[in-house]
Amino acid sequence: MLDSRVTKLAELLVNHSIKLTSDDSVLIHAFDVEDECVAEVVRACQSKGARVLVRLESNVVRRQLHLGMREANAQIMADTEKHEMEQMTSYISLRGGANYAELGDIPSDIQAMWARVYSTPVVFETRVPKTRWVALRWPSPGMAQQAGMSTAAFEKFFFDVCTLDYRKMEQASEPLKELMDKTDRVHLVGPGTDLTFSIKGIGSVPCSGHRNIPDGECFSCPIRESVNGVVQYNTVSLYQGTEFKDIRFVVKNGRIVEACATGQEDKINHILDTDEGARYFGEWSLGYNPFVLHPMKDTLFDEKIAGSFHLTPGNAYTGPGGNGNKSSIHWDIVNIQRPDYGGGEVHFDGKLIRKDGLFVLPELEGLNPDKLGR
Repeated sequence: MLDSRVTKLAELLVNHSIKLTSDDSVLIHAFDVEDECVAEVVRACQSKGARVLVRLESNVVRRQLHLGMREANAQIMADTEKHEMEQMTSYISLRGGANYAELGDIPSDIQAMWARVYSTPVVFETRVPKTRWVALRWPSPGMAQQAGMSTAAFEKFFFDVCTLDYRKMEQASEPLKELMDKTDRVHLVGPGTDLTFSIKGIGSVPCSGHRNIPDGECFSCPIRESVNGVVQYNTVSLYQGTEFKDIRFVVKNGRIVEACATGQEDKINHILDTDEGARYFGEWSLGYNPFVLHPMKDTLFDEKIAGSFHLTPGNAYTGPGGNGNKSSIHWDIVNIQRPDYGGGEVHFDGKLIRKDGLFVLPELEGLNPDKLGR
């Protein structure tokens, strides 16, 4: 019997996240998700009269494809899927998998080639700017293990987090958007972190379930050459199948001039040397999902952690919240500023906005966990 929580989530994706109508063509792109669950998302899309396409993939198969990947092979895949994406108005990505490190042994040079040949034209130049899209992970025993939870407890956590009241979040985030839109200087302070940059004229985008599930962030972006100082991240980041710990960047005039991560100095610098834009930042965001409190090495969850920020090397979004930086990477790396992670402060134009993970201005208190989580 189909879990009723799957139906609730499918309806959220269709009605809230991408607001599907009979005028839409939607691609459902699923990796290692049970057929019954994909079928329920198909049903929800069909209920709106949309034209539905489905692409089913396997991480085990994708790993083998990449291990033997040549550029000509990547190119024909990119050309095919770019054409497919150009026919779509909407896109739903369902990402499952039993092993989060399934792609971890793909050589770095192949990953860099794939990012350049496939990810840039298909994802960053077509899907992101030209469709209404939403992406989410799908619960599995492997994800439960990452989170240090039983499978049943994690499934409850997953569906509670993913189907919270996003309309309430949307209303509570408006004052933060207004403040960020008129802010010039940002100063981040915390253990190992003392970083300044400008977001003047960049704009901001509050995210309340329209692009990612789960959601709960407001993102902007530093003016490209304005970033100076040091940032020390305090969460493990899983990127390109590898875990990076104790990531630290020294930044001068926007460019990451020193990068280190315990035991992975060569690999982190190899990623940052993918292209010119990889050593500049393409996103900065404050996270405030009240139910996501601890990292689980999954970006879609970790970047929404209450009391966190993420500062992202690589490609910037177009439109509000972007600075024009171009790269084939986009690496969201998270710092948690709650007291249990060492604390920290966020200042806008010299004024304290958030301290130890809690917003201190009255108009922003609705984003704190005790208000947003009710």
